[in-house]
Amino acid sequence: MVKERGEKVVATNRRARHEYAIEKTYEAGLVLTGTEVKSLRQGRANLSDGYAYIDGGEAYLDAVHIPEYSQGHWTNHATKRTRKLLLHKDEIVKISHAVSAGGYTIIPLKLYFSDGRAKVEIAIAKGKREFEKRQTIREREDKREAERAMRSKNRLGD
Repeated sequence: MVKERGEKVVATNRRARHEYAIEKTYEAGLVLTGTEVKSLRQGRANLSDGYAYIDGGEAYLDAVHIPEYSQGHWTNHATKRTRKLLLHKDEIVKISHAVSAGGYTIIPLKLYFSDGRAKVEIAIAKGKREFEKRQTIREREDKREAERAMRSKNRLGD
């Protein structure tokens, strides 16, 4: 059997980067059942409502939708169950201190396979207010406009 190499992205949470200011990211393993892995290998998952929390010194991922495996039968999994995250103890302590300090939450950014193992990228994030979201959009548009102007100037200068 050939070993899987590289990274295969299954799902990303694009809305999270708009809704939250990302402070720090961590890579965590996932404890999954067989049908969940098979469903993920088909490229089916939704991170948009997901969040993580720490309880009793262990990290959990909740409200992430992994649809039932189409070929599965009575052994199929629940679509939105709580899944355990695999992190080092010191990472869990750092995350827990940041969240307990107030204003921060843990959100999943990306679900992917790294060398055949299911991983999730989680982030410690702070929610943005409405004017911060508008400011981010305005900065992005200004940057694009400046790049367009530079490209057109470079073309005319040649």
